[in-house]
Amino acid sequence: MWKRAVHYGAWLAGGAIALQWLDYRRLAHVYPGEIYVLLIAAGFLALGIVLGVRIFRPPPAVPFDGNPKARAALGMSERELTVLQEMAAGYSNKEIARRLDVSPNTVKTHVARVFEKLGENRRTAAVRRARELGLVP
Repeated sequence: MWKRAVHYGAWLAGGAIALQWLDYRRLAHVYPGEIYVLLIAAGFLALGIVLGVRIFRPPPAVPFDGNPKARAALGMSERELTVLQEMAAGYSNKEIARRLDVSPNTVKTHVARVFEKLGENRRTAAVRRARELGLVP
């Protein structure tokens, strides 16, 4: 039964394709100029899209380097920079201690040194200053 349905479907599809082909031939003879204009317009559209994508593509992102000159000028250690990055991510002292596997008192000491080196006395101000200096993204 299903073979018969597939057979009839194939014949109907073939007939539809033949009718479309004949209709296209008639239209090609009646409107040749318009078809050429349509094809040229479609080509220019495709060319415009390709060139637009290539020209207006955003430049590749520059990898973040953490501004080593500012870091050296401030005398910030690697661990203090790590704590500063965790602060910028919004973690509390306890969360930072858990993530870095150190004591909360150690984190408090590092935070105090970061505040001192950046000349700030609040976490938000220290993170803002670190972003201005390019120490954290």
